[in-house]
Amino acid sequence: MVQAPHGYDRAPLPQTGEPEPALGNAPATVADTRASGTRTSPKPAAGQPGASTKRDAFFDNAKYLAIVLVAVAHSWEPVMDGSRATKALYLVVYSFHMPAFIIISGYMSRSFTAKPHQIKRLVTGVVVPYLVFECGYSVFKWYAQTPHKLDLSLQDPWFLTWFLIALFVWRLTTPLWRLLKHPLPIALVIAALASFTPSIGTDLDLQRVLQFLPYFVLGLCLRPEHFQLVRRREVRLLAVPLLLLTVVFSYWAAPRVQSGWLYHNTSAQQLGHAWWTGPVMTLAIFGCSLLLTAGFLAWVPRRKMWFTVLGTGTLCGYLLHGFLIKGAGFAGVFDSHPWLSDPAGEALLSVMAAVAVTLLCTPPVRRLFRFATEPEMEWAFREEPVRAGASASASASASAGSVGRKAE
Repeated sequence: MVQAPHGYDRAPLPQTGEPEPALGNAPATVADTRASGTRTSPKPAAGQPGASTKRDAFFDNAKYLAIVLVAVAHSWEPVMDGSRATKALYLVVYSFHMPAFIIISGYMSRSFTAKPHQIKRLVTGVVVPYLVFECGYSVFKWYAQTPHKLDLSLQDPWFLTWFLIALFVWRLTTPLWRLLKHPLPIALVIAALASFTPSIGTDLDLQRVLQFLPYFVLGLCLRPEHFQLVRRREVRLLAVPLLLLTVVFSYWAAPRVQSGWLYHNTSAQQLGHAWWTGPVMTLAIFGCSLLLTAGFLAWVPRRKMWFTVLGTGTLCGYLLHGFLIKGAGFAGVFDSHPWLSDPAGEALLSVMAAVAVTLLCTPPVRRLFRFATEPEMEWAFREEPVRAGASASASASASAGSVGRKAE
């Protein structure tokens, strides 16, 4: 078993409801989490969220396997035209890999209450990485494309960075969703309304923020027993025919269904359909995504594996692999090597993408890019009021003790 280097296993992953980063880059801990930053007592009462002090390998395994699927699917995009089988597999993967990530992110955000230290962690673990990588991608495009033109627009996320903006919005609204009696139906209504509202535009990729919202809200509503349910043997057995039927259906649908439906970044009218198809597809895709996500999670290993430690570095893998995919496209690799569209070429691309994203999730890479994905930034924030009050009380007590000693 590969162990994380010193300084990256500061505390174990809570098994119930403690927030963690968007894709698990910083360790999800009881005392310290990066993206949402909930800090709890080291020894909470039994039965309360955060009571467990052992990192759950299941979630790390799920995040690693999902990020591999993300990278592999991205490697198919430039070469899948003309290949019905590849597009079918692409549709299958896209129907659940981001929903799975978002559901887990929602589940890990259940204790977010927008306290000062949580907001601080949200800024350093989500906002700062967004600003750094959005600027980085803009400079990368400027350098790689001809003619050179720097197009820096922080309100228009490019390629991968939309997820960070979405997570920021979802996390900030978590207290509201926890307050509502029926949060999931309301989130589904919002997503359905967004699906036929083209006037929303592209600023901050709000279409994706709203249309993917139900998955995050569902994660907030889940409990540990729900994840125990999908780990049952009968669920694993049912997941096999489910996947096979999905592949067969996707092969039939590949030339008939637009993959844009699974991106959730446009309205029905923009895809060339009547407005009413937006809500219908929203609900249909939501149901299919939940079934496939359950099937995926059913086969995720529950014990520690050689790749478990890589599940804590998926934010690096997610944000960095985009440079490789887009860089290959800018360099003309896919155009100059048409054999990559053949089955052997696609298989090679899949293996290369899986290996590359695996390396990008390793602890040395996390260490190297920690300044961008896990910055401390203590210089930018005031001391928390609670800590300041505690310091003042300690100073007052010390002063009182000093006066008492003098009186004696």
